Amino acid sequence: MANKASSSSLPSINEDAASADEVPLYGSDSGCVEARTHCDHLASLSQDLTHIPTPDTPCNRCEHPDENWLCLCCKDVLCSRFVNKHMLEHNQQSDHCLALSYSDLSVWCFSCDAYLDAQVILPLRPAYETAYILKFGEAPPLRSIEYLQIGDGKQR
Repeated sequence: MANKASSSSLPSINEDAASADEVPLYGSDSGCVEARTHCDHLASLSQDLTHIPTPDTPCNRCEHPDENWLCLCCKDVLCSRFVNKHMLEHNQQSDHCLALSYSDLSVWCFSCDAYLDAQVILPLRPAYETAYILKFGEAPPLRSIEYLQIGDGKQR
């Protein structure tokens, strides 16, 4: 989930505690969710994630104004499972598995059943940055990330 409070630095990563695909987010010791830094489903992303509906767009099906998600595959805006479950239904009917929450700007992959770090996964960054600008009227703060070094030498 997105953390609205900014921090000048992140705590160091304990490689024994983190898997190769997860980076603990600041505050994760207090029960925050760990976002994955890798996803095998990015091929389904829309080709243009810099032109997206505004965060105040209501659900395309029920017109509910809150708790809406942006499908990162087709750019439909649909309500969350806490409202009328239209984004969940969309995923089940279309296999579009990547969505950005307009509430907290987190990215969820239904296929991975996990949050994704949109600041680390480069193909997700345009959607995150554009949504942030549309929501807050300014560019998101930069976050320094130390990439995990995997045994094969690849950065993830």
